[in-house]
Amino acid sequence: MIRAFIAVEIAPQTVRQISAVVADLKPRIPGIRWVSPTNFHFTLKFLGNIDESKIEPIAQALKLALHPFPRFTINAKDLGVFPDLKRPRVLWIGLEGKELLELASKVEKALEPLGFVPEKREFKPHLTVGRWRQFDRSSKKFGEELKRWKGHEFGESTVAEVIFFQSELKREGATYQPLKVVVLAK
Repeated sequence: MIRAFIAVEIAPQTVRQISAVVADLKPRIPGIRWVSPTNFHFTLKFLGNIDESKIEPIAQALKLALHPFPRFTINAKDLGVFPDLKRPRVLWIGLEGKELLELASKVEKALEPLGFVPEKREFKPHLTVGRWRQFDRSSKKFGEELKRWKGHEFGESTVAEVIFFQSELKREGATYQPLKVVVLAK
């Protein structure tokens, strides 16, 4: 069994801009386990633990579903939390791009015949930058920090490929290894 997900990588210049903001936020927002910039990605579909025999069928289903899906641009914009300000668990950067919804839908539909249940939650494209271990409810500065970054643009990324990743959870954090890459049309 392996832990796996389908994702899109973020452009290096956008990762650098987000990393600079994260460095600015670290001392001001306590209790967060920050995601390493090397792990910044946009998850299209989390698969969880899968049998290794499913790697090829998943790769083939993605290849068929995404051919000839065109390359497109996404924008990283805004800072927000899930589920809400009163009990935040995830700190995220928003992602915008009209093709994201269609791409995610194609991935969902391609994997459903292989036994992967479609996501029931509303699709909210984002890049996770941190997760709270525990939230300090007495912190009034947190809401101010979110307002400070409202509307901030972190940069663009061209979505040229969709990657089927293996995730290994380690003591020092997760590491991701590409299993298969589906290149989008030019």
